[in-house]
Amino acid sequence: MALILKIFRNQNGNRYGILLGNYLTCTVLAGILMPKGEAGLPVGGLTAGSLTAGSLTAGGITWLCGICAGILFVAGLVSMQGSVGKNGAILTSAFSKLGLIVPLLVSVLFFGERVRMIQIPGIILVLAAFLLISFDSEKAPAVKGGKVYPLLLLAVLVFCGGGDAMAKVFEETGQRAWDGMYFLILFAAAACLTLVLLLAEKKRSGKKVIGKEFAAGFLVGIPNYFSSSLLLKALTGLPAFVVYPCFSAGTLLLVTLIAVPVFKERPGVKTWTGLACITAALILLNI
Repeated sequence: MALILKIFRNQNGNRYGILLGNYLTCTVLAGILMPKGEAGLPVGGLTAGSLTAGSLTAGGITWLCGICAGILFVAGLVSMQGSVGKNGAILTSAFSKLGLIVPLLVSVLFFGERVRMIQIPGIILVLAAFLLISFDSEKAPAVKGGKVYPLLLLAVLVFCGGGDAMAKVFEETGQRAWDGMYFLILFAAAACLTLVLLLAEKKRSGKKVIGKEFAAGFLVGIPNYFSSSLLLKALTGLPAFVVYPCFSAGTLLLVTLIAVPVFKERPGVKTWTGLACITAALILLNI
């Protein structure tokens, strides 16, 4: 996802075009891949055999979690767009990754998960790595006037982390037969909200959706859907203190290792140190 977005970062169309293409693709995939029969519920709604109090409760939880996750997904992207202009891309990106603090806190405070002693150094290494990488440039702290806008950074952390945390909330409170419906609701809600933002942006600036950007949204949507789906599956069999740090740190490690040869990016010493911390953290978290 990050690599595709990087390729299309300099387009001049409506900034929500690629996001709308992304969420529409995710919605279609969720509908196509939704389990049928005993493994799940049909797209059309409840079956006669599912009209029980438990199923209706599960349906309500699914709708609530899906809509909340869709709103948080879009809010995270919008807050990142606002923060990039004020705080710079490096600091904003670091705080979006530090959002893993949110699902970890949710897991401890609401679902009684306990972190093992051997995992604590791994989590500390992940957080330290993101901070190292965020300041691996003379440009990192050089935002406009040297001023940092902490409320914007906090919004990035909360919304991005909250979107990821909803997978844990649904895994704990929902029923797994409703996984397909959860993703359908999530991405449909995100698509509807993005469409509203797109139309508002078009009215404000007059910018239209560029076809190439919308098509890029299709390419982004495929890994986006499977990223969310596999995150939920991982949470089914593994504790959050393993899944979320690996999810965030592993993504950053993979993208960096691809960006260096493909886009000729040249990370500095702090970034390579941070990546070494991430590698050690992934080992500690998975022991």
